[in-house]
This record gives sequence, structure tokens and C-alpha cells, in this order.
Amino acid sequence: MAQQVQGVIARAKGEPVRIETITVPDPGPGEAVVKVQACGVCHTDLHYREGGINDEFPFLLGHEAAGVVESVGEGVTEVAPGDYVILNWRAVCGQCRACLRGRPQYCFDTHNAKQKMTLADGTELSPALGIGAFAEKTLVAAGQCTKVDPAASPAAAGLLGCGVMAGIGAAINTGNVGRGDSVAVIGCGGVGNAAVVGARLAGAARIIAVDIDDKKLETAKGLGATHTVNSRSTDPVEAIRELTGGHGADVVIEAVGRPETYEQAFYARDLAGTVVLVGVPTPEMKIELPLLDVFGRGGALKSSWYGDCLPSRDFPMLIDLYQQGRLDLDAFVTETIALEDVEKAFERMHHGDVLRSVVIF
Repeated sequence: MAQQVQGVIARAKGEPVRIETITVPDPGPGEAVVKVQACGVCHTDLHYREGGINDEFPFLLGHEAAGVVESVGEGVTEVAPGDYVILNWRAVCGQCRACLRGRPQYCFDTHNAKQKMTLADGTELSPALGIGAFAEKTLVAAGQCTKVDPAASPAAAGLLGCGVMAGIGAAINTGNVGRGDSVAVIGCGGVGNAAVVGARLAGAARIIAVDIDDKKLETAKGLGATHTVNSRSTDPVEAIRELTGGHGADVVIEAVGRPETYEQAFYARDLAGTVVLVGVPTPEMKIELPLLDVFGRGGALKSSWYGDCLPSRDFPMLIDLYQQGRLDLDAFVTETIALEDVEKAFERMHHGDVLRSVVIF
């Protein structure tokens, strides 16, 4: 029987979000209903509200979440009612050309629930990243549920559903940071600081955090950065080169998503080094680089989608590290809030006051 719950809705571009009653249908084949326990307020949700993703309003926001499976539909075998799960937006299909080549982390045909959640009047909702977890319960494809150790705090575990996984994966999966490498991270918000953590986990010898905010740089230092650079007062390219023997970093992770910071990343890497773009640009942004420099510097220019993660592989492993005290996910939880405080959390995000506000149900 369909259920009615409360959820955070963005009805129109730029309008403040509001809490409304939504209808969650019973799960159909391949689907699951999850009782949400915690959901992080991610910048992507703000992008949705601002019309930066698409114009398929109204949106049911929220996607960075952990909770408990309440019910499953026909044919679901990967999870069962009572399972504690992290939600993800990469439910791999197993049949596309990437999956068939053994590269499911690049799945080109990820899927969501086929049924739609609706407003009380029947208006269909577009769930953010196919999840919609700023709600007491949500309907997802069963493949979007990754079972993990239930002892892990929901507020911390849910962050692997997007931003923290994106940053850690940008370092470990996309950047292939290795023991002894030098790494620079440009932009030290939630994703950038997660990249700092990923570089530390991978054994980088030198981790240089770059930002224009000293508070964010202090946070980066606490999470493992060995050096910090305030790019408001210092040329970051020259500073990174100076800190790496004049050569540049082996891996530079750009976690801002702007042409000027990408150019800094490009010139701050060593010859044959790697640039990883994990910051999300807007559609109108363009980058212009001398093609001879692209050729002459060698190496790799990569983009990282979701940290090139495979949830079934990466989430349990990272939760294990969290449980062992080797990955401080709690450090990313700046505050816990109620569902009605999401709009205020967006305002705090604009001011750079938080790594993550997390809604607790």
C-alpha cells in the first residue's frame, strides 16, 4: 500500500524549498523502499534547486543518504528488509559495453526506480540523482542500495553516497595516487577535503591543499594535508612547484570546477603528471590551453564522475576503514539538522561555513 511521508520539494528555479506531503508507492520489480535515517546536504541539491541540472521541476531533493530497507519488490535479491544500506546513484546495469568489458564503475546505463513518487495531488516528482532522500522514506532501484555494517553512524556513512566518495575516489580511483606521490588539491570544500583524505589513505608523501579560505585550509591540514597554500595571496602554481622541488605535483585534483582553477591545476603538475577534474563546471564554461603544452607536458587529463567508484566494492571497504578508526568520516559532519532546516543549510553552504550539514530523521 502506498505511503504518505514528508519530503523537501523544490518547485521552481531559485525558489526556497518547502516541506510537502509526498506519496511513496509500494516497490515494484527491482525496486526497494528505504526508511531514511540521515541525508547530507550536498551542493548538487542546490544545483537542482537553481535549475543547474535540468528543468524537470518539481524535484524531491536529497541523495547523500543512509537508511534501512523497509520493503523490496519482485526479483530483488541483493538486499532484504532490515538491511542497513548506503544509497548510491550508480546502480550498474551489468549489460552495457562498460560492464561487459569488466569496467562497471563506468556503467553507461545506470538505472533508477521505474515508478514515480508524487505529490499528494498526483504530480510526478523528479528525485535528485534518482534518489530523493530528503524524505522520511524513498523509492529507489534495489541496485542503488549498498549493504554495509549497521554499526556505522548513518550521518557519517551516508556521506559516501556522494561528496566524500567523489573526493576519495578522485584520488584513489581516478588519480591512481600511489605511495610516495606528491598531490595537490585545489578547492577544499567537502569534496576537496575528501580528496586530501584519499591521498593520505593512498600513501602520498606530500599533500598540498589550496584554497582562498584559511578556515578550509586548517580543516584540510587536520585531515592530512602536509602543506597549505592560500591562493588569494599566493600564486598556487609557483607555490606547488616550490613545494615539489620545482617540478610540480604528480597528481593535481581540481575540486572547484572553474576554468581558472583548472588551468592552475594543468600547470601545477609535473611532466607526465595527472590532472583530475572532480569539481563540477557549469554549461557555459570553457577552457583554452595551448595544444603544444597539452602535448609537451604529457601525462593525463582526467574527469572523475562519482570518484569512479563501484559502490559494491568501495562502500563496504571505506566503512571498514571508518570502523577501524583509519577514515574519519565524522570529521565531515559539521552539524546535524532537522528536515525543515535544509533551506538554512543552503545559505550556510553559500558562506562556506560547513563541510556537511546532515539531516537526521
